[in-house]
Amino acid sequence: MSQPSAPPPPIAPAPPPSTVGAGGVQVRCAGCKLILTVAPGVTEFVCPTCQLPQMLPPELMKVQFKTSAAAAATTPPPPPSYSPSLPPPPLILPAPPPSSQQQQQQQHVPAHGIDPTKIQVPCAHCKAILNVPHGLARFTCPQCNVDLAVDLSKLKQFYQPRPTPPPPPPPEEINEVAIEVEREEDEGGLVGETFTDYRPPKLSIGPPHPDPIVETSSLSAVQPPEPTYDLTIRDDLESSKALSCLQIETLVYACQRHLQHLPTGTRAGFFVGDGAGVGKGRTIAGLIWENWHHGRRKSLWISVGSDLKFDARRDLDDVGANCIEVHALNKLPYSKLDSKSVGIKEGVVFLTYSSLIASSEKGRSRLLQLVQWCASGFDGLVIFDECHKAKNLVPEAGSQPTRTGEAVLDLQARLPEARVVYCSATGASEPRNMGYMVRLGLWGAGTSFINFRDFLNALEKGGVGALELVAMDMKARGMYVCRTLSYKGAEFEVVEAPLEDEMMEMYKKAAEFWAELRVELLSASAVLSNEKPNSQLWRLYWASHQRFFRHMCMSAKVPATVRLAKQALNEDKCVVIGLQSTGEARTEEAVTKYGLELDDFISGPRELLLKFVEENYPLPEKPEPLQGEESVKELQRKRHSATPGVSIKGRVRKVAKWKPASDGESDEESDTDSAHESTESDDEFQICDICNCEEDRKKLLQCSCCSQLFHPACLVPPVMEIVTGDWSCHSCKEKTEEYLQARHAYLTELLKRYEAAMERKTKILEIIRTLGLPNNPLDDIIDQLGGPEKVSEITGRRGMLVRAASGKGVTYQARNTKDITMEMVNMHEKQLFMDGKKLVAIISEAGSAGVSLQADRRATNQKRRVHLTLELPWSADRAIQQFGRTHRSNQASAPEYRLLFTNLGGERRFASIVAKRLESLGALTQGDRRAGPTLSFGAYNYDSAYGKRALVVMYKGIMEQDSLPVVPPGCSSEKPETIQDFIVKAKAALVSVGIVRDTVLANGKDSGKLSGRIVDSDMHDVGRFLNRILGLPPDIQNRLFELFISILDLLIQNARIEGNLDSGIVDIKANVIELQGTPKTVHEDQMSGASTVLFTFTLDRGVTWESASTMLDEKQKDGLSSANDGFYESRREWLGRRHFILAFESSASGMYKIVRPAVGESIREMTLSELKNKYRKLSSLEKARSGWEDEYEVSSKQCMHGPNCKLGDYCQTGRRIQEVNVLGGIILPVWGTIEKALSKQARQSHKRLRVVRIETTADNRRIVGLLVPNAAVESVLQDLAWVQDIDD
Repeated sequence: MSQPSAPPPPIAPAPPPSTVGAGGVQVRCAGCKLILTVAPGVTEFVCPTCQLPQMLPPELMKVQFKTSAAAAATTPPPPPSYSPSLPPPPLILPAPPPSSQQQQQQQHVPAHGIDPTKIQVPCAHCKAILNVPHGLARFTCPQCNVDLAVDLSKLKQFYQPRPTPPPPPPPEEINEVAIEVEREEDEGGLVGETFTDYRPPKLSIGPPHPDPIVETSSLSAVQPPEPTYDLTIRDDLESSKALSCLQIETLVYACQRHLQHLPTGTRAGFFVGDGAGVGKGRTIAGLIWENWHHGRRKSLWISVGSDLKFDARRDLDDVGANCIEVHALNKLPYSKLDSKSVGIKEGVVFLTYSSLIASSEKGRSRLLQLVQWCASGFDGLVIFDECHKAKNLVPEAGSQPTRTGEAVLDLQARLPEARVVYCSATGASEPRNMGYMVRLGLWGAGTSFINFRDFLNALEKGGVGALELVAMDMKARGMYVCRTLSYKGAEFEVVEAPLEDEMMEMYKKAAEFWAELRVELLSASAVLSNEKPNSQLWRLYWASHQRFFRHMCMSAKVPATVRLAKQALNEDKCVVIGLQSTGEARTEEAVTKYGLELDDFISGPRELLLKFVEENYPLPEKPEPLQGEESVKELQRKRHSATPGVSIKGRVRKVAKWKPASDGESDEESDTDSAHESTESDDEFQICDICNCEEDRKKLLQCSCCSQLFHPACLVPPVMEIVTGDWSCHSCKEKTEEYLQARHAYLTELLKRYEAAMERKTKILEIIRTLGLPNNPLDDIIDQLGGPEKVSEITGRRGMLVRAASGKGVTYQARNTKDITMEMVNMHEKQLFMDGKKLVAIISEAGSAGVSLQADRRATNQKRRVHLTLELPWSADRAIQQFGRTHRSNQASAPEYRLLFTNLGGERRFASIVAKRLESLGALTQGDRRAGPTLSFGAYNYDSAYGKRALVVMYKGIMEQDSLPVVPPGCSSEKPETIQDFIVKAKAALVSVGIVRDTVLANGKDSGKLSGRIVDSDMHDVGRFLNRILGLPPDIQNRLFELFISILDLLIQNARIEGNLDSGIVDIKANVIELQGTPKTVHEDQMSGASTVLFTFTLDRGVTWESASTMLDEKQKDGLSSANDGFYESRREWLGRRHFILAFESSASGMYKIVRPAVGESIREMTLSELKNKYRKLSSLEKARSGWEDEYEVSSKQCMHGPNCKLGDYCQTGRRIQEVNVLGGIILPVWGTIEKALSKQARQSHKRLRVVRIETTADNRRIVGLLVPNAAVESVLQDLAWVQDIDD
């Protein structure tokens, strides 16, 4: 029961409450005491003079309602201008009209202390208005403490009776078939990502590329602008054939783009988005060479690793630019680059992103050094190679932008005239990572996006299709090329490496151990209850937990990896093994701990656990023990030294005169006084504290604890011997002894606790040492494949463990030798592999960026590469990046990929995503075409909006806040106890991995049940869920993962049915597609001359009776038909007609393909039960024929909703002949305009920006663009004409 925060003072009614005008009452304002007239029906209002929100007193409410009812009868009701959820706008009659600002305030200020969720009732005694929760019958008034009861019969008279709703209109016949067709049409044909072969469309200089190159089909629908730039080095290139026609095309467009300036005044930049292995390095070398000929002799080349400097040198030599020097910045001092001592006047300065943010001890930064070298007005090249490394300039909410991203921006800002080139294979796939690409001119002045955030929001709303549009837009404006090596010829196989029994046991034990360790740490922390909870401990715990289990998953694949590698070597191929992490840190720690010679390889997981427990087990502080007699003196000395003005000696001749500070003085003053007086020599104030006399001052003893003075003879018993050193009086001695005994007992207790904790810690460390855990996979594989003599290691680590020659024990040695420096090791190992001296290479993500290991025609080792992946990165783009090491231009044979996965949470699913991507790039699977789910690739990004929603639904189901939408794996809906059992297990599992917190075991009727909560940040964190469940025993782990996936599939399925699924680009299919009239140009881009064009197509989607019966006959001839194939009619009639369909069993058994006369084959297949429920099979072919032909005819002119459809001619649902409008060409400049026009549309599915692809049947002209619903064409054109006028 909440009392209003400041109850409105009872309002004195103006005597007598007269009704005014057409009703209403007069009251006196509780604030300024003016008399106000309140309009009929208004109970809450704001005084126009003093702005105080208030409410009518209860006795006036009755009057008010009577008058309002009367007024309503005599005057027509005013049109409602407010939404029913808001209180009615206050209406106060005798007052000057308030300003608009006041009106706004009045609209939003609720009456003082009114809680709209409760009933307002006046107290019968003090008349205060109280907020009473619904259903509360008895309570006490918080103002006057009188007991009150709510009288429901009287309550009603305070509130206006609710008007009865008007009777519903007669039900409209809902045409189920029309709804079905509408959904299918909204969904459109899903497009997997498809690729088409690529040839430069407008240039024919240079030899063809040595390997097949493809481009996404959406990009191939766009033409780049006309090339106008003339290359200076064209003749050299034509004679040397160093660059292919693709690479020369890039040169021309980049140089052409660099001649333009953005509206902001900076020079426009170019984006090379070619995939791994297309030959970006050589293209860049060609650009540098072209600019060199124009006298631009300084260039910056920024990349990811300093090893790539050698590749840069090689590329420059290949294009004939031997005279251009490449200077590695990390080898140069921080002084001026063009000074006498350094002497770099021209050439390429090669640096990494990490050195871009480096600075010397004296605070000189590399960035400023480069800017100074480039000098003002610099118009040479700045190349950001692999520029996705500068990503996260605009991070997810809550994290900070990276320094690299900021440095990249800063460099561009300081060199406004520089010719910027961005190179990255994954640049545009993640729009958030484009924040630093300011020179593309996609946002900012002169565009339809104010800033990058604005641009990002628009893209996120537009989804996958919008991303493709951005790429198409950039290509059309001549600032982007994006080609990928075709994976034709490459083969891949997804290999399951199930956990072997021993490993399974190991994994189970490890999962149990981590859960026990968590409980142990919780209880150990609880003992140290005086400290605040240790968040650092848990952060480290979960980080180690994740690393540990990733490690276990990798180790589980070692036997299979070794088996496949040996098999490949026997077939005369060579092997590349890719992994993410090397376990170097663990190895180095172990070597420092145990020495350079060990019995066996280090077990990464074990070392990780040992280190974690060793460093982070919560121990109470170790107490300092007291040493017998010494301690008494020590304690007294401590006490004594705390007393100022007393010397350490027992007998003191002079002691400062001490006087208590009088009330008026502050402590500080009294301190300074005593300090001041102690310097004077006055012996007069030394008196015995027992007899109070001054005699024998020389004999006085002073206590070293309480500083009092005594005659030896006055003490009981008297002190006879001569005292030297410290002396303490009897009462002080007693206190000290007692204290010491208590302290001793306390310390013994503390010591006991400390020792107990130490013992537990040692015990845990012992258990860890006895746990069977796998060795470091990297060392293990190298060892099993013949040691470092046979295996090239291209990783970031500095040393490795090698088995001793005798076969007993292992020793640690550095990877480099006397002749090879550490930074050249990887280049050396790569060379040995390419020369065929070693036939196995192991690469890690850190060591392999940009390294080429393909079967290069220039290399000695041209055996076919077999690329095994032990650990897939969690993003398919990065996986493809890793495959790009072995699949590159100019190779003698394409590689074979083996994607290994274990049967643990989510790995299989992930491997199939990567496989799907490879397949779309043209690779072949070995053996059968896996019947994987044919979904668009984006749908299986777990960490998507749908993934997050699925996670929330699953958590709520497990926490029993909501029911689960699917039956959990291994349960059945007939046996609810199996589901309950699963929920209990799942909850316990989530508790053990720390997702469910604050758990309490309930007692009473729910005894044994766990309750707890999941914090909001975990509710949506899919990454955390996937990482944490790895720490569960395999069976429950897989069940949880299956549950998550089935919910995710369900959500995606529902979104698809409702037409909300963002499926990227939708294919518009029909039997006949024709372009109507000439396309209209509706907008032109000033800078590139590219335009936005409106295309109108006519589609005929129908299937004639002849072709339908032919379909059925062919099925029956091939013997593929089933008993249920044939023509059906709908069981219900709509507007006097039935709908006809042809159904036949599809390849997925139990599902039926549906063909309709008006719209052709439907995308969705039906189950037999649904088919029989909605339709009945026709035995008479004649009836089927007339019904089919009739529907075919009618559907050419009208939609399925019949002649009275609300949308009239604009509605296309189920129409056989359709008109489709598509905006093609460049879309970004007019994005905002289109979005605005679409948001006004009536039908939900029309409000969404949808990207479609359509191909004419006669001349195969392909257009990709935004679908504009027919109803919206008018408003889009009007808005665009307006934009066009402004631009003109």
